[in-house]
Amino acid sequence: MYPDSLKNLIESFQSFPGIGEKTAERMAFSIIGFDDEKVELLQENLENVKKSIHPCKICNTLTDEDICSICNSDLRDKSTILIVEDSKLVFLFEKMGTYKGLYHVIEGLISPLDDINPEDIGLDKLLDRVKKNQIKEVILALKPSVEGEITSLYIKKVLEGIDIVVTRLASGVPIGADMEYMDSLTLERALEDRKVIS
Repeated sequence: MYPDSLKNLIESFQSFPGIGEKTAERMAFSIIGFDDEKVELLQENLENVKKSIHPCKICNTLTDEDICSICNSDLRDKSTILIVEDSKLVFLFEKMGTYKGLYHVIEGLISPLDDINPEDIGLDKLLDRVKKNQIKEVILALKPSVEGEITSLYIKKVLEGIDIVVTRLASGVPIGADMEYMDSLTLERALEDRKVIS
C-alpha cells in the first residue's frame, strides 16, 4: 500500500532492535516531514558513526579516538578493571557515576553450544593487560546466565597465580536477566555488594 521508497524506509527502521511496524511507520513519516537540512544532518550522523566509531585499542570500548576517554583519564582508579561483554554496559555504568575504575570489553561469552570458545572472546588481551599493569581487582559484570557463569569461572581460572582479587556483581542481578534493561539502583547495589569468587 505504500510507495516503494517509503516501504523500504519502514523496513529499514524495523531492522532496529525493539522497533515494530507501527513505530517504524511513525519514524518514516517523521522523515518525510523533515526539511532538507535535517535529513542531511541525519545522513551525515549515520555516516560519521559508521566511519569513526571503533573499539578502543586498550579496553575495546567503542570510541572515536585511538584510546577512549576512560583509558586516557588520569582521574580513574588504574588498579581496578570491570569486565563486561558489551560497550553498552560501559556506558550504562558510566551513567550511574559511582564506578571510578577502568573497563575491559570482552568479545562475547563462552558458549560451547554456539561454538564460541575461550580463544574467541579476546581473553589474551585481558590477561596481557592485567599482567602489564598494577591491577589489584578484576570485577566480573557478565550476564547472569549459563554462558556468563562459564565465562566468569574461566576468567577466574586464567587469572589464578596472579596476585589480584577477582570479584563479581552481587546477587542484586537476577539469573537470566539482561543487564542492559536493569534500573541503575539494582546495578549500583550489585556493584557495591560484589563478592569474591570462591
